Amino acid sequence: MARKKSNKQLWVMLALIVAILVAILLLPSCGNRTSKQNDTTEDTTLVREGDAAPDFRVAMIGGDTVALSSLRGKVVLLNFWATWCPPCREELTHVQKEVIDRFSGRDFIFLPISRGEQPEAVEAFRKQTGYTFPMGLDPDRSIYDRYASNYIPRNFLIGRDGKVIRTTVGFGPEEFAALLDAVGEALGE
Repeated sequence: MARKKSNKQLWVMLALIVAILVAILLLPSCGNRTSKQNDTTEDTTLVREGDAAPDFRVAMIGGDTVALSSLRGKVVLLNFWATWCPPCREELTHVQKEVIDRFSGRDFIFLPISRGEQPEAVEAFRKQTGYTFPMGLDPDRSIYDRYASNYIPRNFLIGRDGKVIRTTVGFGPEEFAALLDAVGEALGE
């Protein structure tokens, strides 16, 4: 009897492992550099350096709405992310000190937009992490789909003139530091 119960538990564990592996393989792309279709981040980037950043209106947590065009004259770091994305979560841990605090009082806006998630999920994430900086919502990906077709986290540094200065995909300390240097340069540091 004990052996029969043990075999049943083994099969349940194996089925659970297979289900987890299938779920991982089917999850939308996060910060990976290549996909199953062998596309590259360049292939999935719809707005490139030098292009005018497509205008949009985004609903923010808290109820305000922000139009990108209303930020003209400021340097904007547009960040697409999701609560379930490990590289996104890692990148967000650096935002308050290295982005918001560093460029505070300047003509700079950090505009993180949650891609494809409902407000309740983002609000729960904010409560869990203690983040208080503004966050936008793009539950139907209508904003993200103007800029890219795959991969997060994804950043678009937009100059005062509304043109994209720099783009990044994924999170790595060196690339993030270079992005912050580009923000500083755009602000005249």
